[in-house]
Amino acid sequence: MDEKQVVRAGIVGSGFAARFHFDALQRVYGVKIKITGAYSPNPDNLKRFSLEKGVESYKSLEELIRDSDVLHLCTPPVTHEPLAVEILQHDKDVIIEKPLTGYFGNDKEDFSGDSFSREEGLQHALQSIRNIIKAEKKSKGRILYAENWVYAPAIQKEKEVIEKTNAQVLWIQAQQSHSGSHSKDYGKWKLSGGGSLMGKGCHPLTGAIYLKHVEGKVRNGKPIRPKSVSCRTHAITRMPNFENELHLRDSYTDVEDYATTHIVFEDGTVADIVASELLQGGVKNYLEVHANNHRSICNLTPNNAMQTYNPVHSNFDDIYVVEKTGTKQGWSSISPDEAWFNGYQHEMEAFYRTIGLGENLESDSNLAGDVIATIYAAYLSAEQKGLETEIPAV
Repeated sequence: MDEKQVVRAGIVGSGFAARFHFDALQRVYGVKIKITGAYSPNPDNLKRFSLEKGVESYKSLEELIRDSDVLHLCTPPVTHEPLAVEILQHDKDVIIEKPLTGYFGNDKEDFSGDSFSREEGLQHALQSIRNIIKAEKKSKGRILYAENWVYAPAIQKEKEVIEKTNAQVLWIQAQQSHSGSHSKDYGKWKLSGGGSLMGKGCHPLTGAIYLKHVEGKVRNGKPIRPKSVSCRTHAITRMPNFENELHLRDSYTDVEDYATTHIVFEDGTVADIVASELLQGGVKNYLEVHANNHRSICNLTPNNAMQTYNPVHSNFDDIYVVEKTGTKQGWSSISPDEAWFNGYQHEMEAFYRTIGLGENLESDSNLAGDVIATIYAAYLSAEQKGLETEIPAV
């Protein structure tokens, strides 16, 4: 694409993800972007979003695809496969919010996340990944996997360290935890495709797999893939003896709220991932690399870029502090630019430099496929009380 040509962007969806995609696009500086408009099957939400952001409302997805060069898929993961395939069939690029896809019960009326066969879930998820990648191979368009952890400044700096020192990454520890999701749909497997392992674990898991991909390309010319996984999941806030002090969300119906996952890679090295809804005091997003020549701790949230003591809660009524903090009184690790630390604007800048200028794509369908295959192999392991389970190649 000519450097002076404007890239036309369409947004599919009108909720939380659509809003932060729109906001991140305002910070893209390397490529000229025109937001053509938005489409959503929910007309009321679409109207509110379009008025709020000053963009055109489209009556059909097909019309939005026609008028756009790239589509932002900001919809629930249960919709990702059919929408992505349709967009790719029109030879358009598609930015897909994480997770890429999953298993959502295949519209079974009696479906429950507590009782379905995890082997069945794994096979359905693998087939969904293959369907999306097959559509991509037939298309002139590409899948750009919107996992902000890949583009977070700390993770990208660690990438540079691995590349320039030819590091061998021996062990990765990573976590995302907080007190519960904003989304009302979260907590129902048929809508979210899983619980903490899926909704929280996909982020640090992608960061770990991404860095092993980076290492493999530097040392051997090809990514180092995850080979096997051992996992345990628990539904702590659904236990009869859980005492709710109203600091944690406990409205999950058929998903776990805690997961710990141990991954073994093709080269014998390992990663340990924790994901939960049981953490108070904000969001804990970190990734720690133990290599043969260095150790790095990547703190996305919280970090100590700014620390503030507030003796009276009401003083900060009109001040945003940090996501999911339980109180603004006392000491707070304020994030002066939360989106920056989490990599949202860097993600969009990188994607549009790929689309508009042909630069290398870091977060692609192969990475996304490895993440989903690992998650659903982990669910199969958890069903068998942590038995080591092979991660199928996609």
